[in-house]
Amino acid sequence: MAIKTILMIEDDRFIGEMYVRSLRQAGYDVEWAIDGRDGLVMATNKAYDLVLLDIMLPELRGQEILREIKKNPVAKHSHVAVMTNFDQDEETRQEIERNVDAYFVKAEITPRRLLEIVQQIGNSAVDANE
Repeated sequence: MAIKTILMIEDDRFIGEMYVRSLRQAGYDVEWAIDGRDGLVMATNKAYDLVLLDIMLPELRGQEILREIKKNPVAKHSHVAVMTNFDQDEETRQEIERNVDAYFVKAEITPRRLLEIVQQIGNSAVDANE
């Protein structure tokens, strides 16, 4: 399954606009939620190929959203990439990484690198289905 539809749940408007613009220019269909509650509603009401999920969000934290996505029949097949600038302790980070397709620190990711990550997730999904 190639990645076509992406939901980004990100409250930082600068980062969000930069990532959305890059993803759309690359041909992805992108929707964007700026708080956790709206993001959870969107993620559980429509199937996305990929959810880009921030950890520190207003209204609802990313880890709570991740738990709900994994339980929800609509969302549980979506790939999830966690993006954060929040410094996690090693145990928390490892727990999150076990439940997602990618984990990255936003400060270290350029739009070009984000596109590479999205493509890698899509390629991994195709490989798994062959």
